Amino acid sequence: MTVDEYEAAREGGAPIDILEHYFEAHGWANERTSDEEIVASFQGSWAQYELRAVWRDEDRVLQFLALPDIRVPADKRGSVYETLGLINEQLWIGHFEMWASSGMLLFRHAALLDSERDAALTLDQAETLVEAAIDECERFYPVFQFVLWGDKSPQEAISAALIETQGEA
Repeated sequence: MTVDEYEAAREGGAPIDILEHYFEAHGWANERTSDEEIVASFQGSWAQYELRAVWRDEDRVLQFLALPDIRVPADKRGSVYETLGLINEQLWIGHFEMWASSGMLLFRHAALLDSERDAALTLDQAETLVEAAIDECERFYPVFQFVLWGDKSPQEAISAALIETQGEA
């Protein structure tokens, strides 16, 4: 990214363009599927994530999705729906959901951008949008694993996965 491109991105611009700059600056593989959509991949601590952003100009909404590589088998969907409810109660921004057709888990949130500023997205806002999604996925990934593979109840999984540690080992 050139200095001029970086300054333009910091000041704000077309949401998908700014996210493209952000992904490229981090060296993450990405692809513009259209003028309104971009897809990137990111290797987290627990899983490979697909990051997807969709811009709806008519509504001035940028929807951001982070998809960890988790598919829920049909026999576990009831437990996972309960888990989603308990997790979503704890979130300030965004939510987890499961697509009924595929059992795919995802984290989704959106940004309503000011129409007075021509729907500009700053690089700082892009960073917050992306990092919030990744942070929540990384934080709750073990909970889903305990429910799916450890046969724990949703309450047990949350208690086991979210233990706060003191100090360092």
